Amino acid sequence: MAEPSAAEQRWLQAAQDFTCRALPAHEGPGAPEAPPLLDAVLRCLRSAGGGDLPLGYSFIAISDLQHQQRVPCCSHLTWSTNEFKEWARQGEAALPMQSTLPRTYLILVGYLTDGRQENKEKLVDGCLYVKDNTGIIPCELLHFELEWLESLFLFPSWSYIPQTDKSATGYLEILLDPVPVNCLKKVPDTIPVICQASAKTLLTSRSPWKKRSKLTVAGELTRRGPLLCIHHKTFFFLFLKCCVSAVWVPVLVQKPSQLAWHRTLQLGCRYAITGLSLTSLKKSGQRTFVTSDTSCLLPYCAEQVREQSLDSAWQGESTQSSSLESAEQLSDILELRLEEERPRSTKESKIISYVGFVTKILNIQAGLILLDNKVCLCLAYQQLLNSARGLRPGACVELIDVHLVQKPLVSFPFIVLGACLSSAIVLKSFSRLSTPYQPPASSGNLYLELLFRYNLGMPLYLWLVSLLEMFEERFSCFFGHCHTLLHSKHRNPGAAEKFLVPLLQAVVPDREEARDIYNEILDRRHQCPLQKYSTLNPPCQALSLSAVCHVAEQKSWEGFSPSQLLSPLEEQHMGTQELNRRLAWSYCTFSAGSFQPRLILLGVLRVSSRSSSLQLQDKTSMLPCVISNRDGSPFAHTALIGSLLQVETYQLIVERFLQTDFPSWEHLANLEHVREKKHSVYVQFYYEDVQVLCAAGGQIQKSLGRGNSSSLRKKDSGSLTSELETPEAKMLKLEDPKPDTHRDENCQGRQSSSRTQSCVSHLFLVTQKEGLMLRNYQLPRKDDGEGWELQRSFQATVLWLGRARLWSHPRETGSLPELEENGCDGEKDMTQQEALLLFMGKSLRWFPFLHLDGLYRFIVPHCLDLEVFDKLCFPPAPVKFLSRSSCPLCLPVQDTWHLQHVTWISCLPELTARAVLTGMDRKISSIPEVLSNSFTGSLASFSGKIVERTLCASPKTEKPPVTFSLQKQKGSLLASEHTVKLSVSAAPGSPLVLDVYIASTYLQHLWGLLPGATILFQNLERKISRFCNVYCIYIASSCVSIISLPASPLPFPSSPAGEDSSPSLVFLSSLQPHLQSLPQARILCHLSCVLTLSLQWVCSLCSSIFKEGRCTRHSPPCPSHTGVRQASARVVVEDGTGEALVLCRNQHVAAMLGLSLLEWEALQNCVQSRGSVSIQHGEATGTGVFQRLPASFCTLTGNTPFPSSECRGTRGSHCLLPKEPVQESSHLSPYPAGFQPRQEAL
Repeated sequence: MAEPSAAEQRWLQAAQDFTCRALPAHEGPGAPEAPPLLDAVLRCLRSAGGGDLPLGYSFIAISDLQHQQRVPCCSHLTWSTNEFKEWARQGEAALPMQSTLPRTYLILVGYLTDGRQENKEKLVDGCLYVKDNTGIIPCELLHFELEWLESLFLFPSWSYIPQTDKSATGYLEILLDPVPVNCLKKVPDTIPVICQASAKTLLTSRSPWKKRSKLTVAGELTRRGPLLCIHHKTFFFLFLKCCVSAVWVPVLVQKPSQLAWHRTLQLGCRYAITGLSLTSLKKSGQRTFVTSDTSCLLPYCAEQVREQSLDSAWQGESTQSSSLESAEQLSDILELRLEEERPRSTKESKIISYVGFVTKILNIQAGLILLDNKVCLCLAYQQLLNSARGLRPGACVELIDVHLVQKPLVSFPFIVLGACLSSAIVLKSFSRLSTPYQPPASSGNLYLELLFRYNLGMPLYLWLVSLLEMFEERFSCFFGHCHTLLHSKHRNPGAAEKFLVPLLQAVVPDREEARDIYNEILDRRHQCPLQKYSTLNPPCQALSLSAVCHVAEQKSWEGFSPSQLLSPLEEQHMGTQELNRRLAWSYCTFSAGSFQPRLILLGVLRVSSRSSSLQLQDKTSMLPCVISNRDGSPFAHTALIGSLLQVETYQLIVERFLQTDFPSWEHLANLEHVREKKHSVYVQFYYEDVQVLCAAGGQIQKSLGRGNSSSLRKKDSGSLTSELETPEAKMLKLEDPKPDTHRDENCQGRQSSSRTQSCVSHLFLVTQKEGLMLRNYQLPRKDDGEGWELQRSFQATVLWLGRARLWSHPRETGSLPELEENGCDGEKDMTQQEALLLFMGKSLRWFPFLHLDGLYRFIVPHCLDLEVFDKLCFPPAPVKFLSRSSCPLCLPVQDTWHLQHVTWISCLPELTARAVLTGMDRKISSIPEVLSNSFTGSLASFSGKIVERTLCASPKTEKPPVTFSLQKQKGSLLASEHTVKLSVSAAPGSPLVLDVYIASTYLQHLWGLLPGATILFQNLERKISRFCNVYCIYIASSCVSIISLPASPLPFPSSPAGEDSSPSLVFLSSLQPHLQSLPQARILCHLSCVLTLSLQWVCSLCSSIFKEGRCTRHSPPCPSHTGVRQASARVVVEDGTGEALVLCRNQHVAAMLGLSLLEWEALQNCVQSRGSVSIQHGEATGTGVFQRLPASFCTLTGNTPFPSSECRGTRGSHCLLPKEPVQESSHLSPYPAGFQPRQEAL
């Protein structure tokens, strides 16, 4: 024999080292020692390789394979390169988008075992393993024999599939039968057995054979149940059928040493089982055979068995097999989808068999696998004790006795094959692709836990899966690992469980009986949760926020017509500018019930420092939100930041913005005049309607009874404590802030080394807050010499309470020592100091939370300096320019500071609140006080309910604010020439109304200004018009807060404002002293005299007289060819107590004259040829204009009686005629000069 080469010697030395390290020195009786073991391995390698040693391959130990191999790979010891390429090509043909397994040149040798001897305490689950001295790894085989257990094998062809989780090990796929290194065991000779008919007798009757110790049963394997683990005991059932009849008997296998039988049993093969005894199941009472410790599974051979009959013979009846249908092809299944089905009707699933390739893992945790890109396999109703090993894309599986469920869910795109406990899943071939492997969770699987807790059918389960997938996809990025959201613990449910359990309880109010797995397996009449089903229309949905905005936008524009926004009687009298301005801004609102199915909002509450608005966020988008409290207090719950919220009662608002150039109302149907459409979507809801699914940094103690207010209570010792959340729940997750050069060393250097949890806080009371806009702030910092620009900011005047405090940990800031130490009995003055807080940059995020009369605390984390607030203060101007020494110091709020809302001043005990408010001037007025002539202030703060929102033109004399120059840059949706007028009422049904004008440039930061909302206005500029009407203007120092949302549903935008709350009926005599500030009122009066009447056609573009189809303006000529009819009249009305002059316009003139629609149209058409017609009554010659009216007008009006009319007047400048909306064109005014009212009583 030739001497081995140097390479062969090195290879043999490596083989010997591997044998000594990895293979056991002695494994059981008769096992070879180390040198004979090496010889046996080499002999086996030569036999597999045709006599040559595979010098190109190297040995690999189990531990090395698990720790060194990070990607899937395969090894084929006996294959040539061409054979491997052909094998890979066939794999790529199945899934062209996937790559095949890369080939490695490794030799794997190890023992096959079921894991019993590795860990005595480990529960044996029927899985197989390959082991050596270095480790043990799970494996999957297509073919397995019982005598292979605990034998040493050479594995010529295998694949290693690591898990996607790098911290966990993978498994082996044994592609070809392993080659035994040693001899295998032999099968015993003759075995006495009993026939199935006799065995059936033992199960159904009390026979003497019941006391027989052991029996042997032989027959054909007709069904093999899945491996189950119940109460930490693993077992499975198998069913043997008589070879000459349909009689079958069940056998329960539950001994750990026999669970490997499940791997070797083949349907249709004949077996003999020894050592069986009879047992009765406790719950169902059904009788079955059960294996014992001495039981053996042997192949049935007629020559090796002899039948043993019973003394009391019994002729068994035929029973129906559980396999109702033979295998069907995919084309047959698809044809079934075309069958007509009645929606919502209960259907019975069909039991079939199917063979297909795995093309995608839809959701392994939910047990959903896609086959052939057409069929969804659901394994959730079985237990995957082998962790779904082998079920990778590219693998071929055979499904036996699975349920065909067609269209279980309206939105589910696939046919579903559901595997119950009577179904069998057989792996026919492994995948050849390098596809990942992600095992299902063995514990804490919320999908399966809810499935079995509520015994869900297939439609409800698929809906549950869709909700959980949505939940994980949208919010896992906010809370790190998805385990935080999907985990489930006893008495500590996760966020997903909090969301889903109420929905399931509503859908399944009468919880069905628990699933009886034994009847499902053993009953002659098959019953399981998959047997009957009905197509489910989901009762609710939880769309992503991007989808919510998209759907809301679509619904807002569906069937939209510009004429919907205008009253038919008003639009005919509008010029071009007024018409297009009325169309420029509108809104529509949706509730959860506006969507089908009902829409539930989910989102993480964040606050944007860019827009300074609250937002609901998920992975897809963000949705601005307005939150209020039902008790009327502004929302200031800083602890909710970063929490996952669920909202089911809300108002989804879509603000619509149009740029149009309609010439007149007659062109409204032509949408070509709509030049641009934009929209803005936001949501508003009450804090009490919020369900906190996952708190940020800690649990939020929410008390809906007291809303957002924190109450103080006295302890027995007399000290005060605050029922507050821990500040850790309020901390924001921010980007790393830039280094602050003004940060004191105690706040930066010292704690950076120790990284203590100490923090400094300061309590303060907000006394004034200004709006958010661009200001010319220039902070005292080292300048680079370049110019400065406007800073987007807001400011608030506060009152410091007590002194700064040092805390060892932020959670200790729950109490209020600042109020306790200064005494709550008012005997000792409280240390107070006024300051002006400047918010810029990232500190703008606190804008939605800071409100008047709120007690807050600034927390400086990782700080030990009690003077940190004082060191950052600076005077608002040089001292020589200060008008008074008491001007408060300015404090720029740092980006890293945290704001904690403590309570409201109204929630403090009376004596404490009195001590805090000592010396403070309360500045909140009422609307009657603002309208009163005795009001002397230039700025007004008040609250009221919006009754009407109107878009009007900005006054030409008004100087635009600085922010107008940045209008396009900031992306405002309204043009700068527009102004919003809000008509604000003091209370529902109150006759007092105050108009508030807001320039469009301020609206990009203001949400929720809708009719029906209650608003707190602060620091509005109070003005008086030339008609002595009081109104207010929103200026740079103004601010608004939403304290109450509109009642749901909101009124349609074009509906008359104030129609739901009619003013009270009054007399004219009571209004005479108050004509300069006339409130809304309703008057029942008689029309006495028509003083003036004017009918005209004007150009829609320039408002010149329009005559004979064209505009009469000549210099410069007007290109318009569209006219608009207008009418006006001044009439005298009386009600027996007094008289008044009423100015009417347009459609009110027709109502005043008592003309029908046809008569009014005829009159307008008659005036069109003349352009303008007017009449004045009771004026001296030369003081008025008079034109002879056409005959048709005299005919219509000469003898027209003026019946009693119910007129509704408005404050000082408005009047409503019967059943007409509030209009600016009707005026109630004092008598004109020269008019003498009648003195006689009527």
